[in-house]
Amino acid sequence: MESEVGQIAEGVEEAAEEVSPGRAMRVAAALKAKGGDEFAKPGSIIEIKFVKGESLSLTASRLLALMILTAGGDAWEDRPHRIRKADIRRGHKGNERITDMLQELHRTLFAVDDKSWRGKKATLLFSLISRSREETEEEGGEAGWIEWEFTPDARKLIQASETYAVLNRQAVLGFRSNYALKLYELGALRLHRRQATWRGDMQALRAALGIPPEVYTDFAQLRRKVLEKAKAEIDQLAHFRVEWREIRQGRTVTELEFRFEPKGAPEVIETVDELDRHSAGRQARREGAVESISVGKGATPAPPKVVERKKPTETGFPTGSLRYGEYESEFRSIGRQYGGGWDVDMIADGFRAQMGERLERLRGAKLAAAWKGFCEGWVNRRGRPQ
Repeated sequence: MESEVGQIAEGVEEAAEEVSPGRAMRVAAALKAKGGDEFAKPGSIIEIKFVKGESLSLTASRLLALMILTAGGDAWEDRPHRIRKADIRRGHKGNERITDMLQELHRTLFAVDDKSWRGKKATLLFSLISRSREETEEEGGEAGWIEWEFTPDARKLIQASETYAVLNRQAVLGFRSNYALKLYELGALRLHRRQATWRGDMQALRAALGIPPEVYTDFAQLRRKVLEKAKAEIDQLAHFRVEWREIRQGRTVTELEFRFEPKGAPEVIETVDELDRHSAGRQARREGAVESISVGKGATPAPPKVVERKKPTETGFPTGSLRYGEYESEFRSIGRQYGGGWDVDMIADGFRAQMGERLERLRGAKLAAAWKGFCEGWVNRRGRPQ
């Protein structure tokens, strides 16, 4: 009798292990509990292949990102998820219909390598969304909700994913090129690996970015219309930079290798500032073509605004040790997560030395972003301690 009970208990434990979420969902749950603009997207969803000739539009890709952000660590569970339509509108133009985005998510097919019932190699085709409801009764324009459920195949992929990319909501909604958004996700997925690179031939590149086969068939055009534009947006809005190397056979480009490098602390601060600005004029700022306003002859210029600098209420970091106190614990955890195993106080000394007097102006989200970017750059430059 006891042996039977033991076998049943073991079976229950094994079943519990089978349905437990992978690392991606655990990180997603932690980020959602923390709040803020960062969220985790499972690597299995980022690297999923579109069926040939299909890809998601920029607006549908953004909506999918918001769905994953909203679902958080529960995205793998068999349950409905809900989001306010107003939260979707924050990242889209008023003339883009949410109904159209939902329908696109429903009808777009994805493909993954699988096994048939006979154990043979097979390709599984499925969509990400099984059902959705959109409230259609007008309640003051932006009111109302949408509700959706991920398909069983999508939930299985999400649950099993051990890899993830930490994305920024404002950055996702700020991209104006769908190819830039896809490359941003690929870069964020690889940023903390020992080799922060992606390499593939032209067919793999098209599959990864969702470029239709009949579009940009000339590589010079693809470089100008896709790669250079994507790089410009990523370098402006992401917490890392991207470079690529063209591998040729004769005069023909056969492969591309992308390298993703975390930004240093000053660049991260510039990125945070840019994400806080209105998107109007972003391209001009990116290209250095922002117009200055001149004061006409005889006009009296407005006096400069006097902004009273408030004294910081926090104490400790960045001037103190990271080992003590409630406030320091947040920055200590960032150092441990992104510092590659180096002593966090050693990294903090380097951070203070690089930032100098600029530290006096850093508080809150900007300080956290700059510290995280510096930790990432530290590991990128020095590798991991032996």
